[in-house]
Amino acid sequence: MQYMEYGKLIAIDGIDGAGKTTQIELLRGYLEQKNIPYEVISFPRYEDNLYGQLVKRYLDGEFGEVNSYLIALAYAGDRSLAKPLIEGWLNSGKLVIANRYVSASQAHLGANLPEDERENFMKWVSELEYGTNELPKPDLTILLDVDPAVGQKNVQEADLHENNLKHLEEASKIYLELAQAEPNWQVVNCMEGDRMAGKEHIHHQITAILDKFI
Repeated sequence: MQYMEYGKLIAIDGIDGAGKTTQIELLRGYLEQKNIPYEVISFPRYEDNLYGQLVKRYLDGEFGEVNSYLIALAYAGDRSLAKPLIEGWLNSGKLVIANRYVSASQAHLGANLPEDERENFMKWVSELEYGTNELPKPDLTILLDVDPAVGQKNVQEADLHENNLKHLEEASKIYLELAQAEPNWQVVNCMEGDRMAGKEHIHHQITAILDKFI
């Protein structure tokens, strides 16, 4: 088994129903075939810690409307607790795949704010997680871009965000703005016309990106 000299962190992100978990499961086979050591971590980790449990209660609607800055602390706390685990994998030369990452807080919690407040919020989240908490930055972020209405239909058990189509539309808009602003983002089109593309078609787009990255 060949380990990379330095590990790489890849974030797979996108709105709810974009197929992140499905694509990560397909990536397992791709990486194993290429004999690339990897680990997968999914956020939020609802049952792993008090921060994750708090996020779940928020998404279940228990708290009603919550200030985006305050709930962002819970999301960040969950990821901060995972930092030693992620760094250990990276230091051992593994490819680490994160199912959602800091960008998820920026997009979904930013969507709860007026447009003229979003830029400051996203900068604050970045400073909190990458600055104060010193979380590893992704070497690559792959955005699965899906029509919000289609994504919403793909969700089986909807939470506070998923139930609100307007929220998904705003979050999708922010994701695409982040992809345009950041040099290490790649966008994968998950649509064929007005329908979701087949999972294998989406998978091939992702592996084409990874073949150039790894």
